[in-house]
Amino acid sequence: MNYNFRKATPSEIPQIWTIIQQAIVRRKNDGSQQWQDGYPNEDVIKQDITKGIGYVLTDDNTIIGYAAILFNEEPAYELIKGTWLTNEEFVVVHRVAISDNYIGKGLAQKIFLFTEDLAIENKIFSIKVDTNFDNIPMLKILEKLGYSYCGEVSFRGDARKAFEKILLK
Repeated sequence: MNYNFRKATPSEIPQIWTIIQQAIVRRKNDGSQQWQDGYPNEDVIKQDITKGIGYVLTDDNTIIGYAAILFNEEPAYELIKGTWLTNEEFVVVHRVAISDNYIGKGLAQKIFLFTEDLAIENKIFSIKVDTNFDNIPMLKILEKLGYSYCGEVSFRGDARKAFEKILLK
């Protein structure tokens, strides 16, 4: 497989939106409440790409995954019930989704590993992420990749588990 992780372009919104819709259905089928209230929607994805924070995972030229990658920007993380590991610059990972055709291949983990590389390239050594309490697949990924549970943040009015990983300098 020839995987690449790069910024998304506006012309790719339809493929990205299809992948997000597949992930919304998977969350529902897993019994998770995450993404069951109209978020994320196509406008959110358009905004991500306009802001330059939408990224795609590709297999050759096929878009197989999506994530929003933010640098030092997540107001919800300022009010944590708990303690972050660091108070330095950080990268945030949101809206991770993999195409139904590529599930079970460890590609969400691949997105996190590409994000670690992106952070280090920008001389940032912390990645922060949050997820729903009932998003078991994501909780397992974060555990496997060495993320530390730091507490709870409130995102769009709901409590979320917050995690951080410190990268080696």
